[in-house]
Amino acid sequence: MGVGREVSISLDGVRDKNIMQLKKLNIALFPVRYNDKYYADALASGEFTKLAYYSDICVGAIACRLEKTESGGQVRVYIMTLGVLAPYRGLGIGTKLLNHVIDLCSKQNISEVYLHVQTNNEDAISFYKKYGFEITETIKNYYTNITPPDCYVLTRYTAPSPTKK
Repeated sequence: MGVGREVSISLDGVRDKNIMQLKKLNIALFPVRYNDKYYADALASGEFTKLAYYSDICVGAIACRLEKTESGGQVRVYIMTLGVLAPYRGLGIGTKLLNHVIDLCSKQNISEVYLHVQTNNEDAISFYKKYGFEITETIKNYYTNITPPDCYVLTRYTAPSPTKK
């Protein structure tokens, strides 16, 4: 890197024409293969799914799914994946992706964001805890074909939940 050269991190929406970027990143980043429904959900979430570019190189992504809560009225955001290629970690890219989703949630009055993390993924767990996520559940045998198969559910409540009457 040249001295004083400003490196830009930019986010871009995921569309049909660049969905292959997301597919390639996921293959490089995660021990699971994602199906067509994952990519359809990612596209359907609109602004909640983003690719991250570091000096015009695609190095990370966050993919979300919007869900109705069990009570039916509220929408919550499920982070399906958030990943940054190893050489680009620690540069604020994951933070920028996560903050983008958290900011969108507060603008749209979405009070809950959650995700699943493999129980031995200490880097991810401490990353999310830094941003106000808490372990709210442990699910045994959530994953197939990877060890350990257990996961934590990490949840962040962004806005005050509506009080029940």
